[in-house]
Amino acid sequence: MISKPVAPTGRTAAMIMSLLLDLVNILGGLLLAIPLLGRAPVVGYDLGRFAAKMAPWRWIIGVIALVAGGYFLIVHAFSGPNVFHFEIVGIAVGICLAWERLTGRTPIAPEPGTDATGRWLALGIFGVIAIIVGLQGLVTPN
Repeated sequence: MISKPVAPTGRTAAMIMSLLLDLVNILGGLLLAIPLLGRAPVVGYDLGRFAAKMAPWRWIIGVIALVAGGYFLIVHAFSGPNVFHFEIVGIAVGICLAWERLTGRTPIAPEPGTDATGRWLALGIFGVIAIIVGLQGLVTPN
């Protein structure tokens, strides 16, 4: 007997959105932390090449982070136990990555090959925090 595909239920959709939020936190944090992580002696060159390939699509990652973080912010603000740091970090990553497309101004997210000084250093540290929050979200049960 062939069964019809079933639309995801509320719990399945929430799990998919949660996984999506964690993945964009990790990937977005990696893109923000490139000036800092690019200085690592062993993997710095490879991370720089990866960031250069991902640079044209970082605004899409930012929009996905905004949508997923906003979804959970609304859900947890109205019906959840409290607002968690996962969605706050996701929204901040989304704003940083999609800033150029949202405002038309110069990007907040660093271009590959920039030096880790000033605001790029602060964004690099925030990127490392976003990576840690994303990894924590992967192992935290919903």
